[in-house]
Amino acid sequence: MDMNTIEAVVRTTDPAEWRDGDAWLAGGTVLFSYGSYAFGPQPLKRLLDLGAAGWTPITVTDDGIELAATCTIAELYSLPGLPDVSGRGWPALDLVRACCDSFVASFKVWNMSTVGGNLCTSLPAGPVISLCAGLDGVATILTPGGGSRTLPVADFITGDARNGLAPGELLRSVHLPASALSARVAFRRLSLSNLGRSGVLLIGRLDGGTSLVLTVTAATKRPMQLRFDALPEADQLTTALDEAIPADLYHDDIHGLPAWRRDMTYRLAEEIRAELAAPQGTPGLAVSGDFWPPRTGGMPGSGRTTLSKGA
Repeated sequence: MDMNTIEAVVRTTDPAEWRDGDAWLAGGTVLFSYGSYAFGPQPLKRLLDLGAAGWTPITVTDDGIELAATCTIAELYSLPGLPDVSGRGWPALDLVRACCDSFVASFKVWNMSTVGGNLCTSLPAGPVISLCAGLDGVATILTPGGGSRTLPVADFITGDARNGLAPGELLRSVHLPASALSARVAFRRLSLSNLGRSGVLLIGRLDGGTSLVLTVTAATKRPMQLRFDALPEADQLTTALDEAIPADLYHDDIHGLPAWRRDMTYRLAEEIRAELAAPQGTPGLAVSGDFWPPRTGGMPGSGRTTLSKGA
């Protein structure tokens, strides 16, 4: 916890109070591990603490779901079981726990890490990024001038640890539209190690029962979305991936080489295409990775360690 340059902790949600040397503090699971020089050669001087923001973690309406930036992963994990979503016919809620499980994190991270923190850290393997981009989430951003603006999550992340926030701006919330929540979905994730960071994570969504939206994350430096008016054939999907994702966009780190990430992207994309092309519940479909199909029971940090891997 190398934060020995901090001179003050200010409780505020007002971007107008931000100045050079500040950092927004939510759960702090990344900030405290990165230390005072997390954002460049100049040390951090103040932390702007969102702990007393009082924002409602999850708001459900007929238009969809609003996730506050301060919503913890444990609170997000509880979403599919909330009375407010019962009976709404939102099958895409199956993605929530699959993405939360992709943290493979300790109970401390489950209960402190936040939706906004995962988005603003902007790592390729961020599972909240995968969830929100895959469901066409739209971020609301507060600006220092007292205004706000919106930005699709798929565009909010611009690269490895890079995003669309300007200095002083604050991520307030993410809206998941009912139209995306109403779609049939499929999920695939692979890691090079048991309980490891995601090396490839894909989400498929079948809008209106016909239109495919495929979101590629973890394998790439930023989310990549492919949209098809109808379910493509296997060769059409391969061609579309060739055209949409250049070789230099595949991520390269200890969790997977670009060539492996690319190969697994094509493999998982075809599995998703086949699953969504088949009648729901069809047995015998290939399912690489873990956390899918959806399963009931289990709580955040419950210590499940029996995971199938398909590397």
